[in-house]
Amino acid sequence: MLDIVIEARNAAISPAMQVKRILPFRLRRMVGPFIFMDHAGPVTQAPDQISSLDVLPHPHIGLSTVSYLFGGQVTHRDSLGVEQVIKPGEVNWMTAGRGIAHSERFEDPATLAGGQLEMIQTWVALPEKDEESAPAFDNYKPGALPVYTDKGVWMRLIAGNAYGLRNDVKTHSPLFYLHAEIEANTKFALPEEHAERGIYIVHGSIEINGQTYKAGQMLVFTKGSDPHLLAKEHSTLMLLGGEPLGERYIWWNFVSSRKERIEQAKEDWKQGRIILPPTDNHEFIPLPEDKSRPAGGPPKPEPLS
Repeated sequence: MLDIVIEARNAAISPAMQVKRILPFRLRRMVGPFIFMDHAGPVTQAPDQISSLDVLPHPHIGLSTVSYLFGGQVTHRDSLGVEQVIKPGEVNWMTAGRGIAHSERFEDPATLAGGQLEMIQTWVALPEKDEESAPAFDNYKPGALPVYTDKGVWMRLIAGNAYGLRNDVKTHSPLFYLHAEIEANTKFALPEEHAERGIYIVHGSIEINGQTYKAGQMLVFTKGSDPHLLAKEHSTLMLLGGEPLGERYIWWNFVSSRKERIEQAKEDWKQGRIILPPTDNHEFIPLPEDKSRPAGGPPKPEPLS
């Protein structure tokens, strides 16, 4: 059964990079361990200065960022000294743990030609036992990501397990995450083994029980349901979900099971205790104003559950 339909909202992650923000949503904060989802692009018109697309160095705690491209390329740099160009079909999986800073820069003008640049970024909350783990980064090439095919169906497993597929992408809790291409008039099903499941429609449209849903919508389904899904046209989808982790708090780029940990992260960033990427340390995003702070009272990180 369809539980909720989430409409993507417009947001900006840099002066020239507009995104569709799917998660978190006020009526559905998480799907399994996934707590954040942005869809950037396709960028159809290059800005006067390509650097205006860049996301400057900024911090994270308590989560893993997962970057996946449909087109173009992005250069990742982080506090560990990693410098990695991610290309379509690859996975960048960065685990922030107790704290990391990274940047995402769009340094090749050729990748903006013809609306090529398009990407999805999700954040996966860490279990409590892993929230203070050491930061880590891995890049996985397409050959490490198995593919499932059926008549009219192509799916690449980004992480976790689904449809009998598994891979070696390091995760911290049970989940699934797939890129799917479904041909017009093809029926397909969601994986059954996960408690929470969602579909984000990147392009195209799908039908459920006679109702059509379009690009820019996320569909979240109740546990145990077996919805009959039909692609109305060639459709690009992201399928994701897994086991819920319990209540989480989020403020800016920080996620934690504890409010006080977010307060510590704010101070750590202000005081420079989360170090900048050594090869990208000349500028950064400052801590934003805490608009949730009432006069004379403590800040109120937003809970996610």
